[in-house]
Amino acid sequence: MPPLVRTLEPEEVLSSRRCTWVNGPVIVGAGPSGLAVASGLKDQGIPFVILERANCIASLWQNRTYDRLKLHLPKQFCQLPNFPFPDHFPEYPSKLQFITYLESYANHFAITPHFNETVQSAKYDDTFGIWRVKTVRKLKTAQFSEYCTSEVEYICRWLVVATGENAERVVPEFEGLEDFGGSVVHSCDYRSGEGYNGQRVLVVGCGNSGMEVSLDLSNHNAFPSMVVRSSVHVLPREVFGKSTFELAVMLMKRLPLWMVDKILLILAGLILGNIERYGLKRPEIGPLELKNSAGKTPVLDIGALKKIRSGEIKVVPGIRRFSKGQVELVDGKVIQIDSVVLATGYRSNVPSWLKENEFFSEDGVPKNPFPNGWKGKCGLYAVGFTRRGLAGASLDAISVSHDIAKSWKDETKQKKKTMAARHRRCISHF
Repeated sequence: MPPLVRTLEPEEVLSSRRCTWVNGPVIVGAGPSGLAVASGLKDQGIPFVILERANCIASLWQNRTYDRLKLHLPKQFCQLPNFPFPDHFPEYPSKLQFITYLESYANHFAITPHFNETVQSAKYDDTFGIWRVKTVRKLKTAQFSEYCTSEVEYICRWLVVATGENAERVVPEFEGLEDFGGSVVHSCDYRSGEGYNGQRVLVVGCGNSGMEVSLDLSNHNAFPSMVVRSSVHVLPREVFGKSTFELAVMLMKRLPLWMVDKILLILAGLILGNIERYGLKRPEIGPLELKNSAGKTPVLDIGALKKIRSGEIKVVPGIRRFSKGQVELVDGKVIQIDSVVLATGYRSNVPSWLKENEFFSEDGVPKNPFPNGWKGKCGLYAVGFTRRGLAGASLDAISVSHDIAKSWKDETKQKKKTMAARHRRCISHF
């Protein structure tokens, strides 16, 4: 097999900078999606390079999640291809257990990403039929503990975008926030409610993160107020001892989506009661239909609703403006607060570096919906943008790795035929 990477000689360089040829795909991102693609390629003997801007795999999980986080779905729906969770792991693994699983996954398949390497741009070169991926690599010098940087350009036939939907935090602009004076953090920088003891904390956002942060703050004797600007579906995590997600998957095999939604809402009403009386208005569209059409995930309750009922977590409407030590809400009410946690979500960063406008939308997600959003033109692929969690990413990773393997093997076979033909022509001259 030819070497995985090699530095091109001067006469082979296609630009003024030094380039590195990759005998296989470049994978951008070493989170679960990138690891899943890499394992599939390894299994089929296809070489690759995987680039990661952070200093570790799954940096979102390792560096930007709160301590109490657990997988929201049972582990069998969250495992990556060809490597199940250990039997002794609980049904809903913790953050640390999931990180351990991902590290074991990378070790098992001998996946070694290039860490501290940020992709600056990736563009398809129509003239040569290749992808040019320019990066900035941070290297620690031998003499000093400081980092130095170097520029690298990778040239490859296939490019896999595995940076996912949650690459960058979303921080909305609020009038007067700069005058607030208290602590303001995004949920990616929130670790625990331990440092908020006795504080009045405004949690902006009512998704799974907003609910869990509010619950964690309350458990640490803080006084959270959770901002709910719009409607939200709240479902029990389990129904009669069975995962709600597992139940939904089972029902969707036999019933239309609208009927499954109706069943889930009836069960939620029986188990959780009328949540609208607490300021949590349900959307008119059912939870699964809303997830498919808008990518809005229903909240799976793990205890926050009980705190809302008791008044330990207060539900408040949208924000009008901040001022010194307080916030005015859209209903005109003013509440005193000490800190703010922005559980306002994440977005894709693909538009900032991928120079392409056919496959990806302006929001940085594939234009074609699941299950057809994994393959673009000219050897471009996407994994981790399905809005269907780890299970969706795994399905796409399998499709991508098989498709690349077929193309790679076909091209290798053709190269061998070409080389053999040249060899025969050379012999014929003697």
